[in-house]
Amino acid sequence: MNFTWNVNPEIIALGPLSLRYYGLLFVVVFLGGFYLLKWQMERVGWKEDDVSDFIIPGMLAVIIGARLGHVLFYEPASYFSQPVEIIKFWKGGLASHGATLGLIVAIIYFAKKKGMAITEVADRFSFSATLGAALVRLGNFFNSEIVGRITDQSWGVRFPRCHEDRHLTAIGEQVPLRHPSQLYEFGMAAFIMLVLWGVDRKLGEKRPRGLLGALFLSLYFTARFIVEFFKEYQTGLKDHQLLTMGQLLSIPIALAGYIWLFIAIKQNVPAQSKVPEYPEEKPEKAAPSKNAGRRKNRRK
Repeated sequence: MNFTWNVNPEIIALGPLSLRYYGLLFVVVFLGGFYLLKWQMERVGWKEDDVSDFIIPGMLAVIIGARLGHVLFYEPASYFSQPVEIIKFWKGGLASHGATLGLIVAIIYFAKKKGMAITEVADRFSFSATLGAALVRLGNFFNSEIVGRITDQSWGVRFPRCHEDRHLTAIGEQVPLRHPSQLYEFGMAAFIMLVLWGVDRKLGEKRPRGLLGALFLSLYFTARFIVEFFKEYQTGLKDHQLLTMGQLLSIPIALAGYIWLFIAIKQNVPAQSKVPEYPEEKPEKAAPSKNAGRRKNRRK
């Protein structure tokens, strides 16, 4: 590869407002995630209105969970000394592990509300979660953020706009090659999407309940653990530390995914929970027209 990525993250700016690639991809995440969940829910009898009930809890879960995850896992001292900065999520600082925990809460809430098994909701949401994981990292690439460590490999990328190398650009020095760790993670998420699609296509509703959700957690957070070896050290971490915060957070989630995968296959519970019986919509009777009444009077 060995090229320079110097793309302006803003597509267009109108005064204080701007349209950014990251924001555009975030919209695609929510819209695409909705239609993927809709596809999974409607094919077993649920309606679009049921799927819509997940939109607000899901959005809040992602934003609040990702923000609190960053605050608690990466910079607690800094944010607790200036609490007002916690709510300024638009300035950056979102953690995918926090978003995952937030979505687990949203899934539990949605499952209770609809009378569904939590594991089934996780299954049907797994495609949406994978899409989000892939496109958010693509957005990071457009933003020249969460870059990889310095490398001498031929596929390295120069990020003159990234926080780590911006000062070199300012003084005209050569920007080093870095691992495009965002693209590594994007590629892994795309692979996981193919795995989920292949399993779903082969087994369909005959799959064990919880299989897709367990596959997502185990595969994605294993991938996160691996990519962290190539990712630049985040806030407060030193290069002499054995594992990064991202790896420490990924280990328990990945292990939970593998345990869940084993249990789902062993128990082999039917994938589909009970779907409510919707009352049949009766066609409304057309109101008799005035002309019809006049015709009857004439016949008399």
